[in-house]
Amino acid sequence: MTRFEKTLYKANKDPLNLLDASFGLSTYVPLDLSIQNEEIRKVAISDPSQCQMYIDTILKKKKGKVAYGGYLEKRNLYKDHTGFDNREGKSRNIHLGIDLWAKEGTEVITPIDGKLHSFKNNAIKGDYGPTMILEHNLENTVFYSLYGHLSVKSLKGLYVGKVFKKGDVLASLGDPSINVHYAPHLHFQIIGDIGTYYGDYPGVCSLEEVAYYVKNCPNPNYLLKVDPINTD
Repeated sequence: MTRFEKTLYKANKDPLNLLDASFGLSTYVPLDLSIQNEEIRKVAISDPSQCQMYIDTILKKKKGKVAYGGYLEKRNLYKDHTGFDNREGKSRNIHLGIDLWAKEGTEVITPIDGKLHSFKNNAIKGDYGPTMILEHNLENTVFYSLYGHLSVKSLKGLYVGKVFKKGDVLASLGDPSINVHYAPHLHFQIIGDIGTYYGDYPGVCSLEEVAYYVKNCPNPNYLLKVDPINTD
């Protein structure tokens, strides 16, 4: 593990529930939305209603309440949205965070202590919709966590520097009309160097950009521990 990954891993001993605490981590079900998943090749996955039906099928089959996954997945989810090309015109379709798919209105829980770095309603189809970014400092390592596809009411009463403690209700999930054309879910991403971004940061990248983003946006599971982690 890198120093950054070790810092994330040591932040807590137990798995973290990012959504409504009443769900329990036993209700979390892994979800594969990658282009390698043959099941979704017949699904119009970029259509929120079709995507939701597929997710509901997985949750019902596995008796879960939250479908999760997606770090470094190559997806077709963005092909019907504009703005998913980089400056060289290459497709950005590799996902840089973990998605947690659940019903609209589901509460989002603060995973670790932090303060509000920025917030913004990125209200362009295919973007994040309402978004919050927290700043954290662990072992003298400053980093950021991004929460995308929130409800509009999640942004009310916010101000830069507002403190959130671990376990606080941070926000709630928006519906497709608010989260700009996705089935309801939380996009959760860890960011090292945020640069000049404010209330926004790339959540997908092109194949040519992966090497940089893997270092700057490590797997959020080092912090969440919803899946077993290789610590070698």
